[in-house]
Amino acid sequence: MSIITLHPDINFIRQTKKISGSSVKECVQCGECTAICSLSPENKPFPRKELIWAGWGLRNKLMGNLDIWLCHQCGDCSAHCPRGINPADVLAALRQMNYIHYAKPKFLAHLLGRPAYLPLALVIPVVIILAIIYAAGTLKIPEGPVNYSKFFPHAWLNSSFFAITLLIIGFTMAGIRNFWNDLKKNFPERKQTGIYKSFKTVIAEIIFHKNFNQCKTQKSRGISHLMVFYGFILLLLVTVLAIIAVITNNYPLPFLSPVKILGNTAALLMVAGLGIMIYQRLFNRQKYGNSNYADWLFLITLFLLTISGILLEVARFENWQSAYHFYFFHLVCVWFIIFYVPYIKFGHFIYRTVALVYARSRGRKA
Repeated sequence: MSIITLHPDINFIRQTKKISGSSVKECVQCGECTAICSLSPENKPFPRKELIWAGWGLRNKLMGNLDIWLCHQCGDCSAHCPRGINPADVLAALRQMNYIHYAKPKFLAHLLGRPAYLPLALVIPVVIILAIIYAAGTLKIPEGPVNYSKFFPHAWLNSSFFAITLLIIGFTMAGIRNFWNDLKKNFPERKQTGIYKSFKTVIAEIIFHKNFNQCKTQKSRGISHLMVFYGFILLLLVTVLAIIAVITNNYPLPFLSPVKILGNTAALLMVAGLGIMIYQRLFNRQKYGNSNYADWLFLITLFLLTISGILLEVARFENWQSAYHFYFFHLVCVWFIIFYVPYIKFGHFIYRTVALVYARSRGRKA
């Protein structure tokens, strides 16, 4: 009879409890959470085994773990947990710890992980933006009608934005490569479906939020996620179209242009979806679970990004003197999100997509 030696990580247990707000050591392994989950596979189902691993502090079992990404935090397991442990929040905490674990460089992940470091995290994009504007020779409030390109020339804006985006993509791909390698090590089953085909299937599931629609406890979560998801995708499309308009000398765009209408529609979707999320997290915590610092940082940053975008549009058409201040604040929000994509909850979306593609290629699904 072989003897298995466990090496519990006490700090990992404490960190899981701190982020999730749940005491995983109180789990009695009744299996109710696994039985109620409609997304859990029949073979080696979750989240029962993940809860015991978290309670034992088996960090290596949970870093690069595939099954925690199959969970969509619908809350059905938490609603039926007889111990009130909130397994959905525990798995959400484990996902957060995963994308922070794989993030490159590490110091940026730690910078975004603690509220005390938030001022420093904000200073970095502020300093970079000011430095670029200073280099462009336009570090002053322009006179006359509002024209944002006089404050931050489009050539400088687009080129610097493109360069930083490429840098962040490089950091993200380095983390994803390590994550993918660990998935293969921890779940080495043979491929059943090609990666490309699996990717198409997963993207279709994400576009229609198929898995969210299976949730029973938190029906509005799927609706609000769809609104924010499509609102953000449309805003990205509008940004690309605006850059094309700049290059082709068709900027600024009139208020009733199709691009502006699309952008305003996207902004309304974002505000409505984020409003539902914030309301539920504030006033329906028993049903929607705990919200930690990472959750609020993500929601508030997106909300400020959207509201500031609306304000700077109105300010330009109304020629407000405060227009350039709104513009600078909006730029900081945009660059904060782009610069810290792998380290805030956007990283959650990236790593979930990768994990779902891997799971689909191995036949690992509900």
